[in-house]
Amino acid sequence: MNSLSSLLKRNSPFILNEEALSQFQLLKEAFTTSPILLHFNPYLQAIVEYHASDYALDAVMSKVNGSGNHPIAFNSQRLLPDELNYEIHDKELHGIAWAPKNWRAFLIYLSHSF
Repeated sequence: MNSLSSLLKRNSPFILNEEALSQFQLLKEAFTTSPILLHFNPYLQAIVEYHASDYALDAVMSKVNGSGNHPIAFNSQRLLPDELNYEIHDKELHGIAWAPKNWRAFLIYLSHSF
């Protein structure tokens, strides 16, 4: 997604190349085929998953019920310029600390330990 988001920079030339077009198609497909979000239920087990890439942090909070895991929230954040220089294990550690902070207002009321 880096080349697609670089098209949005203020003083950057708008050059729509094949990589940006393919990323746009993936993004469009993700928006039109995404799973249905559920409401938060503090009595169901919550799972917070994260991913750290070279450019961003992504997280999803899901609830476990009889038919599998269902997402209830998504979040992402571009890494700051100095965070781009982190080693991958430091980016992963940053993701471990960052992901639960997004939903701490929900996670604090869980009926089970997180």
